[in-house]
Amino acid sequence: MNQIIEEGRRFASAADMKVADMSANSPVGTTLAILERTLKVMSAVQARVHYALHEELRLLKAIIRDYTPEEYSYEPVQGNRRAKQSDYDQVDVIPVSDPNAATMSQKVVQYQAALQLAQTAPQLYDLPLLHRQMLDVLGIKNYAKLVPMQDDIRPRDPVTENQNILKGKPVKAFMYQDHQAHITVHMSAMQDPKVQSIVGQDPQQAQMLQAAMMAHINEHVGYEYRRQIEQTIGMQLPNPDMLEEEDQVIPKELEIMISQRAAQASQMILQQNMQQAQQHQAQQQMQDPVVQMQMQELQIKQAEQQRKTAKDAADVAAKMAQIEVEKERIDAQKEIAGANMAMKRLSDQEKMERQQESEGFKAGMAAMQNRNKQQNSQQKPPTKKGE
Repeated sequence: MNQIIEEGRRFASAADMKVADMSANSPVGTTLAILERTLKVMSAVQARVHYALHEELRLLKAIIRDYTPEEYSYEPVQGNRRAKQSDYDQVDVIPVSDPNAATMSQKVVQYQAALQLAQTAPQLYDLPLLHRQMLDVLGIKNYAKLVPMQDDIRPRDPVTENQNILKGKPVKAFMYQDHQAHITVHMSAMQDPKVQSIVGQDPQQAQMLQAAMMAHINEHVGYEYRRQIEQTIGMQLPNPDMLEEEDQVIPKELEIMISQRAAQASQMILQQNMQQAQQHQAQQQMQDPVVQMQMQELQIKQAEQQRKTAKDAADVAAKMAQIEVEKERIDAQKEIAGANMAMKRLSDQEKMERQQESEGFKAGMAAMQNRNKQQNSQQKPPTKKGE
């Protein structure tokens, strides 16, 4: 009996290991290995209790499914009312305990190891969430207020967002906001000489604020690009925040259709943005004094070229007018010559006709004279010889 009692005491005292006896400079991995070795028995017991509780909850779910009414007492948002029993097949009830951590000390050491890994690559970890979980394990109340996260941030106007960034508070963009207006306000604040002179007094702080501002601007740029894609393809894309919260996956057919339409829309947006960038670059170049002088010289050369072109056009027009006048003069001379020839032919014809009439008249007179002579010679009495 004494031996059984002694073994029971040793088993019960396994979780009461003196963690304070360990060196503070010991590596986290070494500390975690010692804890796991010491708590090996307790971890095995807790893992089996966790599994047993899981099986018990599974059996309770099956019993509730078998004896629950076949229909809902209300009209569900999705599905029909007769799907109440079948809905139990789509869920699983599991304990919320962690079978891999038997004591709070073991959990603390695990999170310390996670924090050390996060320091080597902070861009890979959600540090606010990791710190919140660490505070929760330590049993600190109101840990959500101590470590703010992106999901806790509410929508703010762009001026308030600038103030929060300057104060080192987190900011977040939302899908429905006017992202172009937010980007304009944030960029104006970054380019403001007064803000730059005040913030620039602490180079390290200025670099952090600039990085936070650029990250927030990039968030607005991403939402604005998403809005342009949606307007171009004529449909709304799935909400990424809802997909992450509900752990959903886009259907294969929908993902392929969105990818194909987005590929075409991205090309159109790229062309539009390139045109706008070229126009913006041209406007900036126009503000350069050297470019302005070159533009003035070019305008002078263009004006001179236009003057020469106008003069050449006027000379050509004058030459064409002169040629037209000469052509009209030649045509008039031709008409006059034709009229003179016509008049001459008419005059010659009249002269010939008059001559013919005169000759005819003369011939007629001569014929009449001859006839009269003949008549006179016939009417004269014959004369006797010797009279």
